Amino acid sequence: MANQKLKVGFVGWRGMVGSVLLDRMRSEGDFDQFETVFFSTSQAGLEAPGESCEKTLWDAYDFEALKKMDIVLTCQGGDYTKKIHSDLRGNGWKGIWLDAASTLRMQENSCLVLDPLNKGLIKDEIHKGTVDFVGANCTVSLLLMALTGPLKAGLIDWVTTHTYQAASGAGAKNMKELLKQMGYLYNEGGKKELIEDSRSDILKLDELVNLDLQGKTQYPKELFGAPLAGSLIPWIDSPMENGQTREEWKAMVEANKILGLNQDENIAIDGTCVRIGAMRSHSQALTIKLKDGLDLKSFEELTANAHEWVDFVPNTKEATLEKLHPAHYSGTLKIGVGRLRPMNLGKEFVNVFTVGDQLLWGAAEPLRRFLRLYQEVTV
Repeated sequence: MANQKLKVGFVGWRGMVGSVLLDRMRSEGDFDQFETVFFSTSQAGLEAPGESCEKTLWDAYDFEALKKMDIVLTCQGGDYTKKIHSDLRGNGWKGIWLDAASTLRMQENSCLVLDPLNKGLIKDEIHKGTVDFVGANCTVSLLLMALTGPLKAGLIDWVTTHTYQAASGAGAKNMKELLKQMGYLYNEGGKKELIEDSRSDILKLDELVNLDLQGKTQYPKELFGAPLAGSLIPWIDSPMENGQTREEWKAMVEANKILGLNQDENIAIDGTCVRIGAMRSHSQALTIKLKDGLDLKSFEELTANAHEWVDFVPNTKEATLEKLHPAHYSGTLKIGVGRLRPMNLGKEFVNVFTVGDQLLWGAAEPLRRFLRLYQEVTV
């Protein structure tokens, strides 16, 4: 394939992850490196984006069209993958399937992509002939990006992670529902006047808000199924037989697959995943058990210097309030890591708080970087 551009077909490029991915590719000049075709599940034949080498959108269900691609990159979701992937392979296509959805993540013959941690593994899989590559769960990717230094140094025994996940992790419609909930709490039921009157009875206002949150008004919660604005939801994804949610289960299985660890080497990871009223960017509070006693200075240096995207935040009130929150990191590639301190649990335990944009390093950026890496290895 020397001197040839790879043919890349994009599916699901209008959604949250797909839109962020295209923005990043445009800013990095990636489209100059590939021959790009845009597919659609519902608007085939309409005008394609300017980066396309074809004037119109191709049909995302057309196997013959998909088979012309060297790489199919999909952010369309798991239902599309389930409908198309197996049959496309059965039709003889041997190209690269690059997916943001979870459907293929734990398949034995797939490779999870997060190159700051597993670039060598990805290259090995490309050379080996692996053809299914998948972006990992967003919170897992952000966790590993934050702990890259200690993980590569082999210091970590196990991790308990308690997540604070933004509404955008559930999709664009859920983000809008969160804003509707915020607006309802402020504007409806006579609360606006009480809020704006500095002399009003706070107990009366609290009573009215509770009516909203307890489902006794028209407070909008169709998508979340529960109040998020003014509350939180300690459940994300479907239930597992062991009492975890699927989001919680993903942490250990996906992290160890990214790291290329076998069962005897596995790092135990577990915790509670919580949806909060942030718009974008996920946060995580970590309890880390080290294999040996804590040398805090060495741990800090390993964490802060692991790669260019770590933004180490000193454990002070001023620095924490200034930076260590979703509002600061949304829309950036930086991973904030702070509140690093020893714990009262023992000399092997360290506390860390981390936050990062789950639409970037948690989803779009690993896919974008895989395209360049695959090009580097094969073309």
